[in-house]
Amino acid sequence: MRRAAFAVAAGAMAVSLAACGSAKESGKSSSPSSSAKKGDAIKVGLLLPENQTARYEKLDRPLIEKKVKELTNGKGEVVYANAKQDATLQNQQVDTMITNKVDVLIVDAVDSAAIKNSVQKAKDAGIPVVAYDRLAQGPISGYTSFDNETVGKTQGQALLTALGSKAKSGKIVMMNGSVTDPNAAQFKKGAHEVLDGKVNIGKEYDTKDWKPENANANMEAAISALGKQNIVGVYSANDGMAGGIITALKAAGIKVPVTGQDAELAGVQRIVTGEQYMSVYKPYPQEADVAAEMAVALAQGKPVDSIAKDKVDSPTTKQVPSVIVPVVALTKDNIKDTVIKDGLWTVADICTGQYKSACDKIGLK
Repeated sequence: MRRAAFAVAAGAMAVSLAACGSAKESGKSSSPSSSAKKGDAIKVGLLLPENQTARYEKLDRPLIEKKVKELTNGKGEVVYANAKQDATLQNQQVDTMITNKVDVLIVDAVDSAAIKNSVQKAKDAGIPVVAYDRLAQGPISGYTSFDNETVGKTQGQALLTALGSKAKSGKIVMMNGSVTDPNAAQFKKGAHEVLDGKVNIGKEYDTKDWKPENANANMEAAISALGKQNIVGVYSANDGMAGGIITALKAAGIKVPVTGQDAELAGVQRIVTGEQYMSVYKPYPQEADVAAEMAVALAQGKPVDSIAKDKVDSPTTKQVPSVIVPVVALTKDNIKDTVIKDGLWTVADICTGQYKSACDKIGLK
């Protein structure tokens, strides 16, 4: 999975993405560090936002570590920290990385605005920053993620497909992500573009910290307010929250389509059994490879223009070199051709004891 495999798809999105966000400052993204060019013995700081979502520890971290090693002939080092959904802690982690004199930072921000000053500190120390998965504010040198509005549209369209003629026969509940995550706002916007006018939205929530238990509590409140007989579907912004939502639905004896995102193992297993209708599969290996490629280039004092063909504006920085990776709607019909084919999960991972019969029914063997 190399950048060449998806450069065309990313390029197709360039026009719309370049318009995203309004620049409030005139400064452009930072250039590679002015320090002497380094060889392969570089130190890459990796800061991930939380460990509630399975992807970060299982996928993003090892994928980035592996790619950095590959690009540096085994000499590059990745120094890792997880903020556990604490923006203040993440800012402290940036300070520690600066003290430890890393050559470059890859940052998946807990709070895209709260990280701004820390990104500036890193730049002032000669350390370029790659924004990973979320568009951090401040003078970042590169950015890679997915087309987040397209994610929301993909989820919304899947929910409409699942509801069919029942789309307006009752009410849906919208369970959006955390307000501190700029991606959540984009998922929400994309979903509304598809759903508005085609469904009746009974209740809508912005879920604190993306936590499943908060989604569960919100869903219980929605059931109480709307009445279980009136709920026809649930828009869930990710798989973790979908798990909490489905627990509340099952307790109330409700079976309706529920969306998700991230293709987490538990989410895929719920799709197999029919408890969850869909997820959004985001090819993390592609995203991780790009982040590592950008980071290594920047640490070695090289430009990232050959890696990042697109430009995205953040609220603070114009024309950030970027790579946007396309996404896929994951349902029981394409599990084999997506997450299994790409090596995200194996049949053995998915079809454990309690899921084996459901796997057999959909030909997952």
